Amino acid sequence: MRIVVTGIGKVGSTVAAYLSGESHEVVIVDQNPEVVERMTSHFDVLGVCGNGAALSVQKEAGIAKADLFISLTSSDEFNILSCIMAKKSGARHVIARVRNPDYYQQMMFLREQLGLSMAINPEMEAANAISRMLRFPSATKLELFAKGRLEMAEVTLPSDTFLDGLSLNRLGSSLGIQVLICAVQRGDSVTIPTGDFVLHAGDHISITASHSDMSEFFKKIGLYQDSVKSVMIVGGGTIAYYLAAQLLRLGMRVKIIEQNEATCEELSEKLPKAMILHGDGTDQELLEEERIGSSDACVALTGVDEENIIVSMFAKTQKVKKVITKVNRAKLMMIMRSVGMESAISPRAVIGDRILRYVRALSNSRTNAGGSSVQTLYRLLDGKMEALEFSVGENAPFTGKTLQELTFKKGVLIAGIVREGRLIHPQGSDCMMPGDLVTVITSIMGLNDLQDALMEG
Repeated sequence: MRIVVTGIGKVGSTVAAYLSGESHEVVIVDQNPEVVERMTSHFDVLGVCGNGAALSVQKEAGIAKADLFISLTSSDEFNILSCIMAKKSGARHVIARVRNPDYYQQMMFLREQLGLSMAINPEMEAANAISRMLRFPSATKLELFAKGRLEMAEVTLPSDTFLDGLSLNRLGSSLGIQVLICAVQRGDSVTIPTGDFVLHAGDHISITASHSDMSEFFKKIGLYQDSVKSVMIVGGGTIAYYLAAQLLRLGMRVKIIEQNEATCEELSEKLPKAMILHGDGTDQELLEEERIGSSDACVALTGVDEENIIVSMFAKTQKVKKVITKVNRAKLMMIMRSVGMESAISPRAVIGDRILRYVRALSNSRTNAGGSSVQTLYRLLDGKMEALEFSVGENAPFTGKTLQELTFKKGVLIAGIVREGRLIHPQGSDCMMPGDLVTVITSIMGLNDLQDALMEG
């Protein structure tokens, strides 16, 4: 596919890098020549320097032949305008980054009237991910599949776990519940384990299960945490607004600490049920005065990664049960895990996954009508694995055959099948049928269709 991406900031550069890694023809557009040069030097992309909303620049980028145009600048108005121009100039599909809550509430109208294929909101998506982690605080990360019927959680096994030395084929009988450990990271090595794989303390694992079985799993291994009732948020940006609004609706108590006085006044008007404090959230004395240790959770959402890490480290020393940190740099996220700070969120990575899902579904619809389309996509374990949800089409060639009759490529695991609202824990005698939602864990990057997971012949 030919994809044009304009606005190569934090989010845009991540999206362009993701897409270029999947063999698409990617053209980046940005007004900063240094940004264009850096991206074209490090990634397999073409570069155009200029205003991405200008017709002449879009023509230079080859917009008339573009399958997809994505505008990811920091200006909502620019993104919407450039998408309108691209659509009128021949781009088949257009995606705009829209952050302003007032605009985002009108997205249905904007899509219908202006021809937008999709609007994406990194701050809203990040808030949704954080909200999931707060609703299930036992896990370092939680993703949902099949409209919540199947959950996937990540956790590091503690040093005193009774699972240390246990092989996976004994897991079910030892726990008495149905869970599937579908991926394990041990040091720098990541694997999809077989039944004879032996767990060790310190393993970072991904588990899939129903909600009830997931809760029971964490109880049995001694890592279950009670639900969060009070949350302190440091940093009052757009993510904080979206997150606080969700948490208040769930009945949680929310306190936001923000340095900018005008932002505090705006938050006080929009979130009357939240406590808004004007102050420096990195000031340890202020955090102690506000009794951070009595909060069930602390979420660090300032605009600086290092500040977020410092706040999170202090929250840990104050025995806060759940600490979540916004960090955009992947290297910092790996360092955090090494010191026991595992719950981190990267808005740019969240949006990268969201756009990858859309692009793969679009690629599949162009080449394989009636096959299996991508519904959900998440990157796991530092991006070394992917979890995908496929909707099985009417013409999928493998339907009706048992899993043991099919030959899957190495690095592919069928983690769950949801049929008519019922979760099936896959066994060799199970089949995939039209209409099923199938969750796949794989180390093969770039799967567009379930058929791609099978050996040819």
